[in-house]
Amino acid sequence: MTQLRSRQSTSALDQFFRITERGSSLGREVRGGITTFVAMSYIVLLNPLILGASADITGAKLTIAEITTATALAAGVMTVLMGLVGNAPLAIAAGLGVNGVVAFQMAPTMTWAQAFGLVVLEGVCIVIMAASGVRERIINAIPEPLKIAITVGIGLYIALVGLVSAGFVTRTPDAVGSTVPVRMGVDGHLSGWPIVIFCLGLLLMIVLMARGVPGAVLISIVVATAVAVVVNSVFTIKGWGLVTPTLPSSVVGSPDFGLFGRVDLFGGFVSAGVIAATIFLFTLVLSGFFDAMGTITSVSDEAGLTRDGRVEGMGKILMVDGAGAIAGGVTGSAPNTVFLESAAGVGEGARTGLASVVTGGLFLVALLFTPLATVVPAQAAAPALVVIGGLMMTQIRRIPWQDTDFTIPVFLTVAIIPFTYSITNGIGAGLVSYVVLRVCKGRWPGWLMTGLALMFAVYFGVDVITGK
Repeated sequence: MTQLRSRQSTSALDQFFRITERGSSLGREVRGGITTFVAMSYIVLLNPLILGASADITGAKLTIAEITTATALAAGVMTVLMGLVGNAPLAIAAGLGVNGVVAFQMAPTMTWAQAFGLVVLEGVCIVIMAASGVRERIINAIPEPLKIAITVGIGLYIALVGLVSAGFVTRTPDAVGSTVPVRMGVDGHLSGWPIVIFCLGLLLMIVLMARGVPGAVLISIVVATAVAVVVNSVFTIKGWGLVTPTLPSSVVGSPDFGLFGRVDLFGGFVSAGVIAATIFLFTLVLSGFFDAMGTITSVSDEAGLTRDGRVEGMGKILMVDGAGAIAGGVTGSAPNTVFLESAAGVGEGARTGLASVVTGGLFLVALLFTPLATVVPAQAAAPALVVIGGLMMTQIRRIPWQDTDFTIPVFLTVAIIPFTYSITNGIGAGLVSYVVLRVCKGRWPGWLMTGLALMFAVYFGVDVITGK
């Protein structure tokens, strides 16, 4: 009788997720789900360090514990939902790059509640665009080289944030005779154990990824953290930054849901100004749906879920992805989106949403181990930012540098994002310069592109317009 119930249960799973139909098995789906979790679980450690490194307009900072809880909660719930609704081996979590926008661009101009309110509005916009078809029209309007440039620029930006948070790169104090804005280390050269930990973690991560070791990012963070804890206990080092690597009193702890529901939907338009808040919202939406479209298409194709160039169940997948951004705002974990690391699970054989249910379930289990996140210093986690930024940079090979319509717009986009610490500025510079070039050459760029360029022109000239 027990065996009969087991076979019926397996058959029900098979029919619901279409496991056999897609050429998979229960074991492969479970293994794929675990692999995806291992490959992307670093976000539970990394997202708190990024969001926790910034203060809002009032000077308030978020605690590592509450961000860790929010990150694991949103990733767990939305990844399970992707499995049940989208039936795709795609995992969702707080997006790298876009969480930097929330932390370093939005928060300093408004309160955290207002910043997360804009994140919720982003998700609403993406859901509406996915349902109406506007998403595809905007994607088709922006030239592919500029989309690639945004990804490359964000990669440089993420890498710079990682180098700065680790102390590998620091700001040169304003002084007479100063010739550079940034420098290596605190006084022009590297010194101290925290920098050693960062370098060891970065080298280990590079080697593991080059050798194709599953979970290379997480393994490197854990190893670097362990070394940091040992070194700090022996030498009692200062200069770690926000987190000093010391063991917590307990590995298991109660989740901190302090950020849940702390949302002010429209307050950001008052604090930051209507134009600035609108640009922030546009940046979130742009980054969110472009990143997701590329990831969904590439991972689904690898999993054999595309038919005639179209992803099976794309409508449902896009709706869940949009809902992920809403969940990121409600929980306080930054916009959630589909992770490219889902490809790791696909490589292990995952072909259905059952793998996502497994991955999401593991994220929910991680809620009980949030004290571990308070052990990881920036120097142990920052290598992931540098490496991921480098991987994003590889897209630069797809840019047609010989096309004069794109050479300068692409360069401005890529350069201005990290140089000004602003994704918004880079996107705006690229769009405005592209439209100007097209018009000067007698080629109409289209009403949508022209409208976007005019909006950015107002954004750049708002101080002149208002007389400030």
